[in-house]
Amino acid sequence: MLRSSSRAGGETLPLCKFQSKLQRWGLVLTLCAAVLWLPEAAGLTLNCHTTCICASNIVSCSKMDLSAVPTGLPLYTTVLDLSYNAIDRLKSDWTTVKLPNLQNFLLSHNNLNFLSSEAFLNVKQLLYLDLSSNKLQLLDELVFEPLVHLEVLLLYNNQISQIDRSAFVTMVNLQKLYLSQNQISRFPAELIKERYRLENLTLLDVSSNRIKKVPIDDLNTLPAWIKNGLYFHNNPLQCTCSLYTLLAHWFIRKLNCVVDFRDEFTCVLPNSQKTQIFDLSGESMNCSTFKEEGEEAFLEQTLILSCDTKHRDMMKTWALPGNVLVTSGDNQTAKVLPNGNLQISPVRYDDSGTYTCFAMSESFNETIYVVLKVHNFTMHGAGETLNTAYTTLVGCLASVVLVLMYLYLTPCRCFCCPSKGKTQGEDSIHSSMLSVTPTHEDPAMKAELNRHVAFIDSKDLQGQNGKLNPNGDEDNDDLDGEAGSLMKGKRKKSVAESISSVFSDTPMVV
Repeated sequence: MLRSSSRAGGETLPLCKFQSKLQRWGLVLTLCAAVLWLPEAAGLTLNCHTTCICASNIVSCSKMDLSAVPTGLPLYTTVLDLSYNAIDRLKSDWTTVKLPNLQNFLLSHNNLNFLSSEAFLNVKQLLYLDLSSNKLQLLDELVFEPLVHLEVLLLYNNQISQIDRSAFVTMVNLQKLYLSQNQISRFPAELIKERYRLENLTLLDVSSNRIKKVPIDDLNTLPAWIKNGLYFHNNPLQCTCSLYTLLAHWFIRKLNCVVDFRDEFTCVLPNSQKTQIFDLSGESMNCSTFKEEGEEAFLEQTLILSCDTKHRDMMKTWALPGNVLVTSGDNQTAKVLPNGNLQISPVRYDDSGTYTCFAMSESFNETIYVVLKVHNFTMHGAGETLNTAYTTLVGCLASVVLVLMYLYLTPCRCFCCPSKGKTQGEDSIHSSMLSVTPTHEDPAMKAELNRHVAFIDSKDLQGQNGKLNPNGDEDNDDLDGEAGSLMKGKRKKSVAESISSVFSDTPMVV
C-alpha cells in the first residue's frame, strides 16, 4: 500500500507542476491580448483599420480614448485629428520623425496641461493648431517659437492665466488668435502696439476673461481692419467715458466686434454695479453723446486723408467735393497715394467739403466719407494774430503809464538855485536853462534865443481880486536896454495865459 501510494504520489506531482505552468502562460497570453486590444493602448501604434480613420492624407483618431499620440504616423499626413481623447501631456518625443507635410493639428477636448518647449520642433510647417478646451494654465515664451508659418491658433476654453510677453513674437504669419474663456487678467497690448504687433494679425479674441482695463489710447490709433477683429466683450471692465466714446465710435463705423456683440459689452460702475457700456450716456455716468468729427486743415499745409477700411488690401478710389473722381494728372493738389490715402498739397480754402473713398475687393465693398473744413488762414496765422494783439495791448498800457506819469508826477524842483536880489513880494519862480546859446552868434540875438522853464510855487504867489501875478509888484531893474524892454513886454503878455495854469505842474515857457 505504501509503495502504491508512493507511486501514485510520484505521478501526481509532475501533473500539478504542468498545470501550474499552463496557468502562468495563459495569464501572460491573456494580459498580452488585453493590452493589444485595449483602445487606449492601441493608440500607441497607428492602426488605420481599427482605431483610426485614414483617408488619403487625413488621419483621424478622434474619440478613441487615447492617452498618448499614436506613433508611426505616415510622412504624407496633412491633417491629424486627435480631438476628444484623454491626452494630458504633449512631450517633445510625441513624434520621433519630422512631419514636413502636416498643416492641421487638432488636439481640442483633451486633458492637456503641459506643453513641452520642444513639442513642435518636428512640425514647423503647421498652419492651423487647435488646443482649445483643455487644461492649459501657462504659455511659455519658447512653446510656439518654431511655428513661424502658423496662421490660426485656438486656445479658448482653457485655464490660461499667464502669457509670456514674447510667447507669440516669432509667429509673424499669425492671422487669428483665440484666447477667450480663460482666466487672463492682462490685456496683451504687445500684440497690437505698432512697434511690436504682428503685422498679419486680423483677429484677436480675448473675450470672457478677467480683464479690467484696456489700453484705450493704443486702440484709438489702430487701423480699422484691426479694430474690426478685436473682441474684448464680456470682461469686468471699469466704466469710463473714454471707454464709452471708443465703443460708440466703433459702433458708428459698423465694426463687427461691436455690432455683433453690442449687448455683451458691459462694465463695472464705482459702486460695483454691472451695466452695459452703451448706457453710460444716460444716468449711469452721464457721458457725452459721441458725434463723429471731420478733419480740419489750414491754408498751404500738406494734408493726408485716410481711407480707413475694415478689410485689408482693398482697391481704393477717391471723389472730391462735387463727386469729381481723382485721377492722375487731372488735379495737381490732390493725388491718391500707393496705400490708398488721399494727399492734398497745398491746401486751399476751396478744398473744404465732403470727400468720398470707394474701397472694393472680391467679396466686400465699403464707402467712407471724410468731411474737411479748411480755415481761412495758415497754420501759424493764429499765432501771428495773437502776437500782434499782445504787442498792441502792451503799447497801449505803456502809453497810459507815460501819460499818467506826465500828468501826476511833478518834476524835481531846483531848490538849490541861487536867488539874487529876491525880496519880499518878489516872485519865487525857479528857472533852469534848457537851451544853450550857440558859441558863434551875435550878442544881440542871445536875448531872443534864451528860454527858461519855470515852475510856480503856490506859496509864493500873490492873490489880488482872484488874479495871480507871477511877476510880483515890481519890475525887474536888472533888465535894461532894448532887450530888457522886450522881455518885459513878453512877460506882461504871458500873464493872462498863465492864470489858467496856476495849479498845473506843466512847465511854462517865459
